[in-house]
Amino acid sequence: MPFITEELWHAQGTTSGRERPYELILAQWPNPRAEVSKEATDAIDWVIDLTTNVRSAKNELGIPPGEKLAAFVPSPSDLAASTIERSSAAIERLARLTPVTVGEAPSGPAMQVTALSDVFVIPLEGIIDIEAEKTRLSKALEASQKEVKSLDGRLSNPHFVERAKPEAVEKAKADHAHHSAEVERLQTALARLG
Repeated sequence: MPFITEELWHAQGTTSGRERPYELILAQWPNPRAEVSKEATDAIDWVIDLTTNVRSAKNELGIPPGEKLAAFVPSPSDLAASTIERSSAAIERLARLTPVTVGEAPSGPAMQVTALSDVFVIPLEGIIDIEAEKTRLSKALEASQKEVKSLDGRLSNPHFVERAKPEAVEKAKADHAHHSAEVERLQTALARLG
């Protein structure tokens, strides 16, 4: 391919009536003079954080990922205000939010989602059954807390740690870490419901 490109380079030069002054294969690469805008990267980071947190919150509460939700931001930072103004279409498409409203959210059950330092309030009235979701999350939290307590007892027992196979001890530690993280996730989900 480089040889064909070189031939085309020279052939095209002779058809335009002037000879090419250098061999293309030996030419210097162009030196781009583009600079990265800190403002643009901050805005992208903000949109990514918002999108990630909204998707995570939807997953925790069992809201379908494609469901468009209303969002309110009572006191946006300068970054949030400018990003919402310039990138509302991207926010709607990526975070699945209807146009974000700057102002107070209506009263009622809602979840809070952050994007860097900005706090968004997303009303849940009519989206999910709040009481049924609280009951489901409470049962799951209770089961995970019971499992953590059981694993704590097992791992704090010196006889188990000394006499059990290393694989069994590692599995118990991994299960403990998993259930501890699950307890934290479920507590966060319950806190979102208020």
